Amino acid sequence: MDFFFGDLPSPSHPPPRSGHGDLQTTEETDHNSTRGKTSNMSMTEIQEQPTSSSIEDISRRAQDLIEQINDTRSNDQKMMDSFQEKLLKKVTEMCQQMKGHMYMVYEENSNEMQEKLQELSEVLESCNKLNKELMEASQALAGLREGLAMSQMSES
Repeated sequence: MDFFFGDLPSPSHPPPRSGHGDLQTTEETDHNSTRGKTSNMSMTEIQEQPTSSSIEDISRRAQDLIEQINDTRSNDQKMMDSFQEKLLKKVTEMCQQMKGHMYMVYEENSNEMQEKLQELSEVLESCNKLNKELMEASQALAGLREGLAMSQMSES
């Protein structure tokens, strides 16, 4: 493989820009160098600087966007944690209120049941008393019947 360096542009003469139709001549390059530009830079090097700068700019912007996304995610997480804490606090508070109400209802029901049990106890006591009186009356009637049956037998 043969390498020919004769066709390559020298650093002092940049190659023409393709697609723009402008050909830079030695005079233009020399004229540009008088305005403060380096004449020993090739056109490729000049084009790489803005491209490299653009890539760095895009990279920096992408990094900034990633940092913004991460910050947003961090803020979202903080917001969700705060919401969860508030929700747990509210749920705990509501459970305490429900427990308090439940115990109050239990107390009311216990008082009502105590009254009903007292009434039932009185009714059962009264039933026992009436049952005794009925048994005594039944025995008295049985004794009276026996007495009548004997007196009828003795008369007959």
